[in-house]
Amino acid sequence: MNHRAENLYHQITGRKYTIVFSMGIAAVLILLADIAIGPAWLSIDEIFLAVFSPDSVDPTTSTIVWKLRLPIALMAIVVGASLAIAGAEMQTILGNPLASPYTLGVSASAGFGAALALVAGVSVFPSGKNYIVPINAFFFAMLTCLLMYSVAKKAKFSSETMVLAGIAILFLFQSLTALLQYIASEQQLQAVIFWLFGNLFRTTWQKLGISSAILLLTIPLLAKDAWKLTTLRLGDEKAESLGVNVERLRLKTFVLVSILTGAAVCFVGTIGFIGLAGPHIARMLVGEDQRFFLPVSALTGAILLSSASVLSKLIVPGIILPIGIITSFIGVPFFISLMFKKRGGYW
Repeated sequence: MNHRAENLYHQITGRKYTIVFSMGIAAVLILLADIAIGPAWLSIDEIFLAVFSPDSVDPTTSTIVWKLRLPIALMAIVVGASLAIAGAEMQTILGNPLASPYTLGVSASAGFGAALALVAGVSVFPSGKNYIVPINAFFFAMLTCLLMYSVAKKAKFSSETMVLAGIAILFLFQSLTALLQYIASEQQLQAVIFWLFGNLFRTTWQKLGISSAILLLTIPLLAKDAWKLTTLRLGDEKAESLGVNVERLRLKTFVLVSILTGAAVCFVGTIGFIGLAGPHIARMLVGEDQRFFLPVSALTGAILLSSASVLSKLIVPGIILPIGIITSFIGVPFFISLMFKKRGGYW
């Protein structure tokens, strides 16, 4: 009997490793497609030559790959993975299937911070004038995460309270942003709307490096607590009976996902539903075991945002649509399907 159970365990685990590997391959393929597709289409050979042997291709191709498409394509991977991981761990520690950086108002607060910089020229750190917009966006995203944690702790992490608090914060910052748009000049209004749409056009290698470094530092810290985070799905009492300090684990995880979220949205603007859709797709594929749930969530988010980046170039020939618009279209049917699944006891 034990031998049969062991074989079954190895079969299930092997299937999950296969899913992780397959999704990794899919992420690489969609990354190559994102680099290849654009006003000037590139072949796979041209991409590889431009990346590994820039001197062997013409200067125009090298410029397109290195200065335009490669950093943007990589930023889509990094931001998609960051938002999906943040959403996955928010859902885990709050026990809320609707928890994500977008639905809990984090993206809206970052948008207000950016609008405050663009319209009023107000910086929360006067010494950071060169990066006033991302610094403001990061600060207000972190402020919202702190507020959400305070509310969650006071309400003993009630799922219903978290949803209501998130909606309240979402509408608060949307209203404040609308006020700034109302008093903005035409040029300022255009800049605010462009930022709020969410796009990857502002990506530079330096910004990519910052976002990537935070993602790479955060993943091992979360992976270290994979077993503890998995026990939270059993309930607080059972997790504590297994020796898990639930409150400390929640605080540590919330701080990490707050930094991860702030670093993701401060450079690219408001990008919705990746943090909601990615974790749910990962959960359907590999379940709640954080050893697999965490990497599959990251890969799902990366694939979704890279796919949205590709679609943004293909929907209207000759025009690149803001990526935030594409991800919003993803969210509508996903919300509807989530409501039906929850009614049937999905969560």
